[in-house]
Amino acid sequence: MFRPKIPTMPQPTGLVTPPAATVEPTTITPAAAPVVPPAPVAPVPSRPAVQLTPGSVLALVGGGTAVVLVVGAVLVSMLLAVAITAASIAVCAVVVRSLLTRR
Repeated sequence: MFRPKIPTMPQPTGLVTPPAATVEPTTITPAAAPVVPPAPVAPVPSRPAVQLTPGSVLALVGGGTAVVLVVGAVLVSMLLAVAITAASIAVCAVVVRSLLTRR
């Protein structure tokens, strides 16, 4: 019951040979007619150029300003939460210390 059971690998039965898959080389014969290369084509730009209008620039500036203000407000509120927590823990420590020294 407490001995580990080691799995055994089953042995192959009979004669085992790998499949006979032979690869025969093929010969490539060139075509009789000469191949005409295609006409050169002008390269197409991979993506269109971005054109900024005054309205889109104003929208980008306004969006960036909004993001900065929101992130700043979140960071300031987190800092304020940490400061309030630290102050309340300090007040609790002073109260506990004064209670223990009065005994």
